[in-house]
Amino acid sequence: MAFLREYARNLGSLELSDAVRELKSLESKLPNGVKPTKFDQTAEIAFRLGVDPKQADQLVRGSIVLPHGIGKSQRVLVFCQGDNIPIAEEAGADFVGGKELADKIKNDSWLDFDVTIATPDMMGVVGPLGRVLGPRGLMPSPKAGTVTQDVATAVKEYKAGKVEFRVDAGGNVHSVVGKLSFTEEQLKENIEALIGFMESLKPTAAKGTYIRKVALSATMLPGIIVSL
Repeated sequence: MAFLREYARNLGSLELSDAVRELKSLESKLPNGVKPTKFDQTAEIAFRLGVDPKQADQLVRGSIVLPHGIGKSQRVLVFCQGDNIPIAEEAGADFVGGKELADKIKNDSWLDFDVTIATPDMMGVVGPLGRVLGPRGLMPSPKAGTVTQDVATAVKEYKAGKVEFRVDAGGNVHSVVGKLSFTEEQLKENIEALIGFMESLKPTAAKGTYIRKVALSATMLPGIIVSL
């Protein structure tokens, strides 16, 4: 890994197409005797933003359905009731229910899901789970589109590869953009869509350069700097 970190560092800053090509070929640069990974690594992107996350008007968060998905089927939990139950199930939700699911999360530490969606009338049940779901990025939010009456659309979008992100305390945003098995064009189009969306989220209160640095990496591979 140290060898690849040094190799990636020496690449400097690359145009997106070149960065994607280099990332996909990094393991071929490994020294003789060093075996590549045996699984399909997740490709990720990191943004360093010129914002102050401590200021409420400079928080950057959002969600987007990437053109080619993320190469992973997400397990979706939906908190709803009444007519929305069969709607959520038909849309492809993995788990659908109400208080019984909340109790399972609270009492059994059950977290075998990747996305939580809730209808507005269920937030009284979901709200108390904030301490458990919040730190794991699983708490439903209106801004992310996971608190909604339109559960069918929300479920289908996350099943299709919708990603959600939020700036951290250091002004960084991390997001999955696909798998290394994707073609160069698929990864490039996913990343371009995410960069374009990120640019549209620039807070009006943010001063100076908004996107200061972008790095492309994978689960077991070092970051490659992308020039914008």
